[in-house]
Amino acid sequence: MKTAGNLLKPWFSARRFSSEIFVTRLSGYTTNEELIEMFSPFGVVTQARLIKDPKTQRPKGFGFVKFESEVDAEKALKAMNGRIVRGRLIFVEIAKTTRPGEDATC
Repeated sequence: MKTAGNLLKPWFSARRFSSEIFVTRLSGYTTNEELIEMFSPFGVVTQARLIKDPKTQRPKGFGFVKFESEVDAEKALKAMNGRIVRGRLIFVEIAKTTRPGEDATC
């Protein structure tokens, strides 16, 4: 049942925060090591992975960074979203995760 209280809740209140962030618009020359170095000031980075083209093995310009805690991921998102890195404006958001049986396209 929808109530006025439910309609006024901010969109982010129901969203579960994750310790993994999604970074876009990176330079094609960015390395995993640079990604770790870029985000480690905000907390312990447990994993950084750039998505690469399967044929050329060159980075596609986006990747994922996983932190030890959700708080660190949130700090990194707030500090790095909209920053210029290597002459490019990057965007950072919480990585979307799916549970078994969920459709990732929704």
